Amino acid sequence: MSGPVRPPPAAPARSEAVIDLGAITGNIETLRGRTSAEVMACVKADGYGHGIVPSARAALAGGATWLGVAFVEEAVRLRAAGVTAPLLVLLVTPGEPLAEAISRDVDLTVSTPWALAEVVAGAHQAGRRARVHLKVDTGLCRGGSTLADWGDLVDAAAKVRAADEVEVVGVWSHLACSDQPDHPANDSQVAAFTDALDAAARRGVVPQVRHLANSGGTLSLPRTHFDMVRPGIAVYGLPPGQAACMDGLTPAMTLRSRVALAKRVPAGSGVSYGHTYHTRADTGLALVPLGYADGVPRSAGNVAEVWVGGHRYRISGRICMDQFVLDVGDRDVRAGDEVVLFGSGRHGEPTAEDWAAVLGTIGYEIVTRVGVRVPRRYTGGPTGAPT
Repeated sequence: MSGPVRPPPAAPARSEAVIDLGAITGNIETLRGRTSAEVMACVKADGYGHGIVPSARAALAGGATWLGVAFVEEAVRLRAAGVTAPLLVLLVTPGEPLAEAISRDVDLTVSTPWALAEVVAGAHQAGRRARVHLKVDTGLCRGGSTLADWGDLVDAAAKVRAADEVEVVGVWSHLACSDQPDHPANDSQVAAFTDALDAAARRGVVPQVRHLANSGGTLSLPRTHFDMVRPGIAVYGLPPGQAACMDGLTPAMTLRSRVALAKRVPAGSGVSYGHTYHTRADTGLALVPLGYADGVPRSAGNVAEVWVGGHRYRISGRICMDQFVLDVGDRDVRAGDEVVLFGSGRHGEPTAEDWAAVLGTIGYEIVTRVGVRVPRRYTGGPTGAPT
Protein backbone atom coordinates (compact mmCIF):
# COMPACT_ATOMS: atom_id res chain seq x y z
CA MET A 1 0.00 0.00 0.00
CA SER A 2 1.14 3.48 -0.68
CA GLY A 3 1.61 5.81 2.25
CA PRO A 4 -0.29 9.03 2.91
CA VAL A 5 0.10 11.75 0.36
CA ARG A 6 2.38 14.45 1.71
CA PRO A 7 1.97 18.08 0.71
CA PRO A 8 4.84 19.53 -1.29
CA PRO A 9 7.32 21.65 0.64
CA ALA A 10 6.47 25.32 0.86
CA ALA A 11 8.05 27.40 -1.86
CA PRO A 12 10.62 29.92 -0.64
CA ALA A 13 9.34 33.46 -0.36
CA ARG A 14 9.71 35.47 -3.54
CA SER A 15 10.59 38.52 -1.45
CA GLU A 16 10.32 39.35 2.22
CA ALA A 17 11.40 41.73 4.93
CA VAL A 18 12.88 39.66 7.74
CA ILE A 19 12.47 41.42 11.08
CA ASP A 20 14.74 40.42 13.95
CA LEU A 21 12.58 41.12 16.99
CA GLY A 22 15.48 40.15 19.23
CA ALA A 23 17.38 43.10 17.77
CA ILE A 24 14.55 45.47 18.73
CA THR A 25 14.46 44.06 22.25
CA GLY A 26 18.24 44.34 22.52
CA ASN A 27 18.21 47.88 21.15
CA ILE A 28 15.77 48.96 23.84
CA GLU A 29 17.95 47.34 26.50
CA THR A 30 20.93 49.30 25.14
CA LEU A 31 18.98 52.55 25.10
CA ARG A 32 17.79 51.98 28.66
CA GLY A 33 21.42 51.63 29.65
CA ARG A 34 22.09 55.16 28.38
CA THR A 35 19.49 56.95 30.48
CA SER A 36 17.87 56.95 33.90
CA ALA A 37 14.61 58.14 32.32
CA GLU A 38 11.71 56.00 31.21
CA VAL A 39 11.72 54.91 27.56
CA MET A 40 8.83 55.48 25.18
CA ALA A 41 9.42 53.36 22.08
CA CYS A 42 7.93 55.04 19.01
CA VAL A 43 6.15 52.46 16.86
CA LYS A 44 4.33 54.84 14.52
CA ALA A 45 4.24 54.25 10.75
CA ASP A 46 3.70 50.52 11.30
CA GLY A 47 6.72 50.32 13.55
CA TYR A 48 8.87 52.24 11.02
CA GLY A 49 7.94 49.55 8.50
CA HIS A 50 8.80 46.69 10.85
CA GLY A 51 5.23 45.92 11.96
CA ILE A 52 3.55 47.88 14.72
CA VAL A 53 2.30 45.07 16.98
CA PRO A 54 5.39 42.79 16.91
CA SER A 55 7.67 45.81 17.27
CA ALA A 56 5.68 47.11 20.22
CA ARG A 57 5.82 43.77 22.00
CA ALA A 58 9.54 43.40 21.34
CA ALA A 59 10.20 46.91 22.65
CA LEU A 60 8.20 46.25 25.82
CA ALA A 61 10.14 43.02 26.31
CA GLY A 62 13.32 45.11 26.25
CA GLY A 63 12.08 47.40 29.01
CA ALA A 64 10.21 50.19 27.25
CA THR A 65 7.45 51.43 29.55
CA TRP A 66 5.55 53.59 27.05
CA LEU A 67 4.69 53.41 23.36
CA GLY A 68 4.30 56.33 20.96
CA VAL A 69 2.21 56.44 17.78
CA ALA A 70 1.39 59.22 15.36
CA PHE A 71 -2.36 58.77 14.96
CA VAL A 72 -5.42 57.49 16.80
CA GLU A 73 -5.95 54.51 14.50
CA GLU A 74 -2.47 53.22 15.30
CA ALA A 75 -3.26 53.36 19.01
CA VAL A 76 -6.56 51.56 18.48
CA ARG A 77 -4.78 48.84 16.52
CA LEU A 78 -2.38 48.24 19.41
CA ARG A 79 -5.18 48.12 21.96
CA ALA A 80 -7.17 45.74 19.75
CA ALA A 81 -4.12 43.46 19.69
CA GLY A 82 -4.10 43.35 23.49
CA VAL A 83 -1.26 45.79 24.13
CA THR A 84 -2.04 47.48 27.46
CA ALA A 85 1.11 49.57 28.07
CA PRO A 86 0.82 53.37 28.41
CA LEU A 87 0.34 54.76 24.93
CA LEU A 88 0.53 58.31 23.56
CA VAL A 89 -0.90 59.65 20.29
CA LEU A 90 1.61 62.28 19.18
CA LEU A 91 -0.53 64.08 16.58
CA VAL A 92 -4.25 64.83 16.91
CA THR A 93 -6.07 66.25 13.90
CA PRO A 94 -9.61 67.69 13.75
CA GLY A 95 -12.59 65.35 13.82
CA GLU A 96 -10.82 62.17 14.92
CA PRO A 97 -12.58 59.48 17.01
CA LEU A 98 -11.16 60.66 20.30
CA ALA A 99 -13.88 59.04 22.38
CA GLU A 100 -12.73 55.63 21.20
CA ALA A 101 -9.14 56.45 22.11
CA ILE A 102 -10.16 57.76 25.53
CA SER A 103 -12.30 54.71 26.21
CA ARG A 104 -9.27 52.54 25.41
CA ASP A 105 -7.07 54.42 27.91
CA VAL A 106 -4.97 56.12 25.22
CA ASP A 107 -3.19 59.39 26.06
CA LEU A 108 -3.65 62.27 23.61
CA THR A 109 -1.46 65.21 22.63
CA VAL A 110 -3.03 68.66 22.95
CA SER A 111 -1.40 71.69 21.31
CA THR A 112 -4.32 74.07 20.77
CA PRO A 113 -7.58 75.16 22.41
CA TRP A 114 -9.67 73.50 19.68
CA ALA A 115 -7.88 70.20 20.29
CA LEU A 116 -8.52 70.52 24.02
CA ALA A 117 -12.21 71.17 23.33
CA GLU A 118 -12.42 68.07 21.12
CA VAL A 119 -10.71 66.00 23.81
CA VAL A 120 -13.21 67.24 26.41
CA ALA A 121 -16.09 66.37 24.06
CA GLY A 122 -14.58 62.93 23.56
CA ALA A 123 -14.27 62.48 27.31
CA HIS A 124 -17.96 63.29 27.76
CA GLN A 125 -18.86 60.83 25.02
CA ALA A 126 -16.65 58.12 26.51
CA GLY A 127 -17.91 58.79 30.00
CA ARG A 128 -14.46 59.00 31.51
CA ARG A 129 -11.65 61.46 32.10
CA ALA A 130 -9.17 61.99 29.26
CA ARG A 131 -5.41 61.79 29.71
CA VAL A 132 -3.50 64.48 27.82
CA HIS A 133 0.07 65.59 27.21
CA LEU A 134 0.41 69.30 26.44
CA LYS A 135 2.87 69.99 23.63
CA VAL A 136 4.89 73.19 23.41
CA ASP A 137 6.86 74.33 20.36
CA THR A 138 10.36 75.10 21.65
CA GLY A 139 11.93 75.79 18.26
CA LEU A 140 11.09 73.09 15.72
CA CYS A 141 8.24 75.27 14.40
CA ARG A 142 6.18 72.22 13.58
CA GLY A 143 3.57 70.94 16.07
CA GLY A 144 2.93 72.31 19.52
CA SER A 145 1.70 75.54 21.09
CA THR A 146 3.77 78.62 20.44
CA LEU A 147 5.41 80.07 23.52
CA ALA A 148 3.20 83.15 23.10
CA ASP A 149 0.05 80.99 23.35
CA TRP A 150 1.40 78.55 25.95
CA GLY A 151 0.02 80.31 29.01
CA ASP A 152 -3.51 80.38 27.58
CA LEU A 153 -3.35 76.68 26.71
CA VAL A 154 -2.13 75.74 30.18
CA ASP A 155 -4.83 77.88 31.79
CA ALA A 156 -7.49 76.17 29.69
CA ALA A 157 -6.10 72.75 30.60
CA ALA A 158 -6.07 73.65 34.28
CA LYS A 159 -9.73 74.70 34.05
CA VAL A 160 -10.95 71.42 32.53
CA ARG A 161 -8.70 69.51 34.89
CA ALA A 162 -10.46 71.19 37.80
CA ALA A 163 -13.76 70.02 36.32
CA ASP A 164 -12.34 66.46 36.33
CA GLU A 165 -12.69 66.22 32.55
CA VAL A 166 -8.98 65.98 31.79
CA GLU A 167 -5.84 64.76 33.54
CA VAL A 168 -2.64 66.48 32.46
CA VAL A 169 -0.22 63.57 32.40
CA GLY A 170 2.66 65.08 30.45
CA VAL A 171 4.27 68.10 28.88
CA TRP A 172 6.49 67.55 25.86
CA SER A 173 8.29 69.05 22.91
CA HIS A 174 10.49 67.81 20.07
CA LEU A 175 14.11 68.53 19.15
CA ALA A 176 14.98 69.97 15.75
CA CYS A 177 18.75 69.38 15.59
CA SER A 178 19.53 66.48 17.91
CA ASP A 179 21.33 64.69 15.06
CA GLN A 180 23.91 67.51 15.44
CA PRO A 181 24.81 67.36 19.15
CA ASP A 182 26.78 70.64 19.06
CA HIS A 183 24.06 72.64 17.32
CA PRO A 184 23.11 75.71 19.39
CA ALA A 185 19.40 74.96 18.84
CA ASN A 186 19.67 72.08 21.31
CA ASP A 187 20.54 74.31 24.24
CA SER A 188 17.99 76.93 23.25
CA GLN A 189 15.27 74.28 23.08
CA VAL A 190 16.18 72.89 26.50
CA ALA A 191 15.98 76.42 27.91
CA ALA A 192 12.64 77.08 26.22
CA PHE A 193 11.26 73.76 27.45
CA THR A 194 12.36 74.50 31.00
CA ASP A 195 10.74 77.94 30.80
CA ALA A 196 7.51 76.36 29.55
CA LEU A 197 7.54 73.87 32.44
CA ASP A 198 8.08 76.71 34.91
CA ALA A 199 5.23 78.68 33.39
CA ALA A 200 2.95 75.64 33.69
CA ALA A 201 3.97 75.10 37.31
CA ARG A 202 3.11 78.72 38.14
CA ARG A 203 -0.37 77.96 36.84
CA GLY A 204 -0.63 74.86 39.00
CA VAL A 205 0.07 72.34 36.24
CA VAL A 206 2.93 69.99 37.14
CA PRO A 207 3.02 66.96 34.80
CA GLN A 208 3.87 63.43 35.78
CA VAL A 209 6.24 63.05 32.81
CA ARG A 210 8.30 65.66 30.96
CA HIS A 211 9.72 64.47 27.66
CA LEU A 212 11.82 66.13 24.98
CA ALA A 213 14.47 63.71 23.66
CA ASN A 214 14.06 61.79 20.41
CA SER A 215 16.62 59.22 19.16
CA GLY A 216 19.36 61.81 18.73
CA GLY A 217 18.69 63.28 22.14
CA THR A 218 18.57 59.85 23.75
CA LEU A 219 21.93 58.86 22.26
CA SER A 220 23.87 62.10 22.49
CA LEU A 221 22.21 64.72 24.73
CA PRO A 222 21.66 63.54 28.33
CA ARG A 223 20.51 67.03 29.35
CA THR A 224 17.39 66.51 27.20
CA HIS A 225 16.25 63.32 28.94
CA PHE A 226 14.05 64.75 31.74
CA ASP A 227 11.57 62.03 32.88
CA MET A 228 11.20 60.11 29.62
CA VAL A 229 12.92 59.73 26.24
CA ARG A 230 11.18 58.92 22.96
CA PRO A 231 13.57 57.00 20.67
CA GLY A 232 12.23 56.15 17.24
CA ILE A 233 14.67 55.07 14.53
CA ALA A 234 17.24 53.94 17.12
CA VAL A 235 14.75 51.33 18.34
CA TYR A 236 15.19 49.65 14.96
CA GLY A 237 18.98 49.90 15.00
CA LEU A 238 19.44 52.77 12.55
CA PRO A 239 21.21 56.04 13.38
CA PRO A 240 19.39 59.37 13.62
CA GLY A 241 22.48 61.11 12.26
CA GLN A 242 26.13 60.62 11.47
CA ALA A 243 27.26 61.75 14.93
CA ALA A 244 25.18 59.18 16.81
CA CYS A 245 27.01 56.53 18.81
CA MET A 246 25.39 53.28 17.69
CA ASP A 247 27.38 50.91 19.91
CA GLY A 248 25.14 48.05 20.96
CA LEU A 249 22.40 48.82 18.43
CA THR A 250 21.61 46.38 15.62
CA PRO A 251 19.52 46.98 12.45
CA ALA A 252 16.40 44.84 12.73
CA MET A 253 15.25 44.65 9.10
CA THR A 254 16.71 42.61 6.24
CA LEU A 255 15.05 43.11 2.85
CA ARG A 256 15.62 40.09 0.66
CA SER A 257 14.39 38.54 -2.55
CA ARG A 258 15.36 35.79 -4.98
CA VAL A 259 16.59 35.86 -8.54
CA ALA A 260 13.60 35.28 -10.81
CA LEU A 261 15.53 34.77 -14.04
CA ALA A 262 19.15 34.61 -15.17
CA LYS A 263 20.36 34.90 -18.76
CA ARG A 264 23.28 35.92 -20.97
CA VAL A 265 23.26 38.98 -23.21
CA PRO A 266 25.86 40.39 -25.61
CA ALA A 267 28.08 43.41 -25.09
CA GLY A 268 26.39 46.72 -25.71
CA SER A 269 22.94 45.57 -24.61
CA GLY A 270 20.76 48.33 -23.18
CA VAL A 271 19.20 47.32 -19.88
CA SER A 272 15.77 48.32 -18.54
CA TYR A 273 13.69 51.37 -19.43
CA GLY A 274 15.49 54.17 -21.21
CA HIS A 275 18.67 52.10 -21.62
CA THR A 276 20.45 54.10 -18.94
CA TYR A 277 22.83 51.15 -18.53
CA HIS A 278 24.67 49.25 -21.28
CA THR A 279 26.66 46.07 -20.83
CA ARG A 280 30.39 46.45 -21.46
CA ALA A 281 30.92 42.81 -22.46
CA ASP A 282 29.01 39.59 -22.95
CA THR A 283 27.57 39.13 -19.49
CA GLY A 284 25.00 37.56 -17.24
CA LEU A 285 21.93 39.43 -16.09
CA ALA A 286 19.82 38.55 -13.06
CA LEU A 287 16.24 39.72 -12.66
CA VAL A 288 15.06 40.57 -9.11
CA PRO A 289 11.27 40.69 -8.50
CA LEU A 290 11.12 43.87 -6.40
CA GLY A 291 10.38 47.37 -7.64
CA TYR A 292 9.13 50.78 -6.73
CA ALA A 293 5.65 49.35 -6.03
CA ASP A 294 7.36 47.51 -3.17
CA GLY A 295 9.09 50.63 -1.88
CA VAL A 296 12.43 50.23 -3.67
CA PRO A 297 13.29 53.82 -4.62
CA ARG A 298 13.26 54.37 -8.37
CA SER A 299 16.30 56.59 -7.90
CA ALA A 300 18.30 53.53 -6.77
CA GLY A 301 18.93 52.52 -10.38
CA ASN A 302 22.64 52.55 -11.28
CA VAL A 303 23.70 53.64 -7.77
CA ALA A 304 22.51 51.26 -5.02
CA GLU A 305 24.10 47.87 -4.41
CA VAL A 306 22.69 44.49 -3.41
CA TRP A 307 24.26 41.27 -2.15
CA VAL A 308 24.17 37.97 -4.06
CA GLY A 309 26.27 34.94 -3.22
CA GLY A 310 28.85 36.83 -1.22
CA HIS A 311 29.31 39.64 -3.74
CA ARG A 312 27.92 43.13 -4.10
CA TYR A 313 26.35 44.16 -7.40
CA ARG A 314 25.20 47.62 -8.38
CA ILE A 315 21.68 47.76 -9.78
CA SER A 316 21.84 48.01 -13.57
CA GLY A 317 19.49 50.47 -15.19
CA ARG A 318 16.21 51.84 -13.96
CA ILE A 319 14.12 50.35 -11.18
CA CYS A 320 10.78 49.20 -12.61
CA MET A 321 7.44 48.87 -10.84
CA ASP A 322 7.94 45.19 -10.01
CA GLN A 323 11.55 44.33 -10.82
CA PHE A 324 15.12 45.42 -11.40
CA VAL A 325 18.19 43.97 -13.10
CA LEU A 326 21.73 43.16 -12.01
CA ASP A 327 24.76 42.75 -14.26
CA VAL A 328 26.50 39.79 -12.59
CA GLY A 329 29.26 39.32 -15.16
CA ASP A 330 30.52 35.76 -15.46
CA ARG A 331 29.65 34.68 -11.93
CA ASP A 332 27.36 31.70 -11.51
CA VAL A 333 24.12 33.37 -10.46
CA ARG A 334 20.96 31.34 -10.99
CA ALA A 335 17.20 31.63 -10.59
CA GLY A 336 16.34 31.09 -6.95
CA ASP A 337 19.55 32.56 -5.54
CA GLU A 338 19.05 34.87 -2.57
CA VAL A 339 19.37 38.62 -3.10
CA VAL A 340 19.81 40.87 -0.06
CA LEU A 341 19.04 44.52 -0.70
CA PHE A 342 20.03 45.60 2.81
CA GLY A 343 20.47 44.08 6.24
CA SER A 344 22.59 44.39 9.35
CA GLY A 345 25.82 44.55 7.35
CA ARG A 346 27.52 41.94 9.51
CA HIS A 347 28.06 39.61 6.53
CA GLY A 348 29.13 42.30 4.11
CA GLU A 349 25.70 43.06 2.70
CA PRO A 350 24.63 46.69 2.23
CA THR A 351 22.74 48.38 5.06
CA ALA A 352 19.77 50.71 4.91
CA GLU A 353 22.24 53.48 5.74
CA ASP A 354 24.33 52.51 2.70
CA TRP A 355 21.24 52.88 0.54
CA ALA A 356 20.37 56.18 2.18
CA ALA A 357 23.87 57.54 1.59
CA VAL A 358 23.87 56.89 -2.17
CA LEU A 359 20.29 58.13 -2.54
CA GLY A 360 20.78 61.34 -0.59
CA THR A 361 18.16 60.48 2.00
CA ILE A 362 17.94 58.95 5.49
CA GLY A 363 17.59 55.39 6.72
CA TYR A 364 14.11 56.20 8.06
CA GLU A 365 12.80 56.55 4.52
CA ILE A 366 14.43 53.35 3.29
CA VAL A 367 12.78 51.10 5.89
CA THR A 368 9.42 52.85 6.25
CA ARG A 369 8.69 52.79 2.52
CA VAL A 370 8.94 48.98 2.17
CA GLY A 371 5.47 48.24 0.84
CA VAL A 372 2.61 46.04 1.94
CA ARG A 373 3.23 43.67 -0.96
CA VAL A 374 6.40 42.56 0.81
CA PRO A 375 5.49 40.12 3.61
CA ARG A 376 7.19 40.52 6.98
CA ARG A 377 8.70 37.43 8.56
CA TYR A 378 9.64 37.62 12.21
CA THR A 379 12.55 35.94 13.94
CA GLY A 380 13.94 36.08 17.46
CA GLY A 381 10.61 37.08 18.99
CA PRO A 382 10.21 37.50 22.73
CA THR A 383 8.35 34.83 24.61
CA GLY A 384 6.02 35.86 27.35
CA ALA A 385 6.55 39.49 26.35
CA PRO A 386 4.75 42.12 28.39
CA THR A 387 1.90 44.01 26.74
